[in-house]
Amino acid sequence: MLLSPGRAWQINGVPTDIKSLTRAEIESRFKAWNEPAWRAGQVLDWLYRRRVSDWEAMTNLPKPLREKLKAHLSLHALELIRAQGARDTTRKFLWRLADGQLIESVLIPANPALYGDASDRHTLCVSTQVGCAYGCKFCASGLDGWKRNLTPDEIVEQVLAVERWNENEAGSKRVEGGTGGSSRVARHASRLINNLVIMGMGEPLANYENLLQALRILNAAWGVGIGARKITVSTSGLAPQIRRLAAEPFQFRLAISLHGATDAVRNQLMPVNRRHPLRELVAACEEYEHRKGRRVTLEYILIAGVNDAPEQTGPLAALARRLSAKVNLIPYNQVEGLPWERPTEAAQEKFLALLKKQKVAVTLRREKGGDIDAACGQLRLKMERALAKAGSG
Repeated sequence: MLLSPGRAWQINGVPTDIKSLTRAEIESRFKAWNEPAWRAGQVLDWLYRRRVSDWEAMTNLPKPLREKLKAHLSLHALELIRAQGARDTTRKFLWRLADGQLIESVLIPANPALYGDASDRHTLCVSTQVGCAYGCKFCASGLDGWKRNLTPDEIVEQVLAVERWNENEAGSKRVEGGTGGSSRVARHASRLINNLVIMGMGEPLANYENLLQALRILNAAWGVGIGARKITVSTSGLAPQIRRLAAEPFQFRLAISLHGATDAVRNQLMPVNRRHPLRELVAACEEYEHRKGRRVTLEYILIAGVNDAPEQTGPLAALARRLSAKVNLIPYNQVEGLPWERPTEAAQEKFLALLKKQKVAVTLRREKGGDIDAACGQLRLKMERALAKAGSG
């Protein structure tokens, strides 16, 4: 749910987190309080440059204003439950939300193959839902079903929390479990995160309004300041929402979690394809490209014996050429309890070579985080089941 400037700052009686609000919405409330508009700029500086998580840290605000903010708005920080580091320096974070639910974010190190970005980049993959309702057969995110949408601040906070963690790691080397609720004033460090991929737990476009509000804040110069062209929104194939996104005034990149270039394969793997089959999905992608002047990326998880056969490259190449799309091949990360397996390296390389032979712009994502439960939702699922087992014992 989004809040208009004149609407009460509560949802179901719970104060809204200030990181769910735009500058205009904050200024509107300050005006109602007879506070000067420039005070909003001070608050935003504390939130997005200094990354504080405590009202009392905002020392250049008058105490009565701090008290008023505290009374009418919340300021939550994610609680870090676990951080796992991979051999390739990928980092996976498990966070606890204010209501106790768990979500994940993944920090991906320099990788020239990831959407063509320079090798000095850091990309954060963020979640948009607790669980997922779309039931992709190979994915851990939806194994325990969908719980709820994330609010805008919970999406934004993933970026801020990872940057706080990085500052603490690089600076005081404090125990990582204490970073989530820290109220210490952060230094004016340069941003760690240069690129965002909205491809974590959940289907981003199923949480459309909250996602767009979060992206406004993440993109804005007064907010986190990540350029729209450095933000990639991924979807499993919600064609109507793709068309809606195409009409937005932002130059976000679009990635399609394709994983099959025929309806037969996608129907086997992704129930969403029965509602929005390839014909409808491709038409929506063409509209997006036409309106934005940007080509889409086709994400294709290679699963042994399902979609990795040489004959699958023909339909995939035809689709990629039709859209002038780049194909990003991703070897499957094993998920406990699911029967799917990763193809051999030889099979991966053969699939890659056949696509290149058919004049497709394609990359094969080499190992990134396979040793840290990198598949979306996997770490959360293990933790929740372990907690449930401990509780029943």
